[in-house]
Amino acid sequence: MKKPRNSSRRRAIARFAAPWFLSAFGFLSGLPNVASAGAAPCPTDALGVSRVLRLGARGGVDVGLKTYPQTLALADHEVVLTFDDGPASGTTQKVLAALAAECVKATFFLIGRNAQALPALVRREIADGHSVGHHTFSHPAATMRGLSETAAKMDIDKGFAADDKAAYGASGSEPRTPFFRYPGFADTPQLNAWLASRGIAVFGADLWASDWLPMTPQAELDLILSRLDQTRGGILLMHDIKAQTAAMLPDLLRALKQRGFHIVHIVPGDEPPPLRQAPPGWSSETEKINTEILGRRTHKRDGAAAKGAMGAPASQKTAP
Repeated sequence: MKKPRNSSRRRAIARFAAPWFLSAFGFLSGLPNVASAGAAPCPTDALGVSRVLRLGARGGVDVGLKTYPQTLALADHEVVLTFDDGPASGTTQKVLAALAAECVKATFFLIGRNAQALPALVRREIADGHSVGHHTFSHPAATMRGLSETAAKMDIDKGFAADDKAAYGASGSEPRTPFFRYPGFADTPQLNAWLASRGIAVFGADLWASDWLPMTPQAELDLILSRLDQTRGGILLMHDIKAQTAAMLPDLLRALKQRGFHIVHIVPGDEPPPLRQAPPGWSSETEKINTEILGRRTHKRDGAAAKGAMGAPASQKTAP
């Protein structure tokens, strides 16, 4: 069959135009306040994203003043929005809708088994331009400190694989987004060193919504805003599995804009991020909490063991 006369010219034009188009599209996709593909344009009064912080973790990075003596060097009134424990049917959709309405980007730290169960929601988070980090596979109640080092590593790696499989259809030897947050912020030096050797950043938080406690959306909003007034910004932790948080979020985003706060979106990069050191007299709030919880669990376990031994036959009392 004879080809059209101008087919060669069309192919030449396509070869010339395609790289330019892709480059332009990539540039535009990184700009603040640009809507996701297929989404409505951002309103001019939307909160939006003030800047994108590309974060490299080669050699290890751990941030968040609730746990670590350093955090991201954010400017005054800059906030990084993060959500843990999702995805969850119903609430995560509402959180995503609230973020989209204000053209805001956040980071979601996923539980692997939840991502495995709801991969469409994970893919929607990525399609909407959010970052997807990791929060172990099972979020064990005992935390990573209550597991053996081998079991803890297995749960973390299983979470990486489940999240990436849900997000991209396949997983590799390392997570696509090297961001991790410990359940309960219960890290260990051994696990931190292991993650650092793999170039995976560990995120704590600078302030949190305390939305694991039952409260009204208004009470949660008031609590977050009062804490932001004290910290003047930082890495904020919320949970997209909480109905009260999903209901509160639209009002929070509006309040942030009214109060002059700006959103920073964290994404993977190549260079270590600028860091700000903790003020003099700093101590880890989460370490105190985890030490107290671990002490209560140990006391309870030892008490139960002693009670069981007292009631056991004499031949069993000396058994290992």
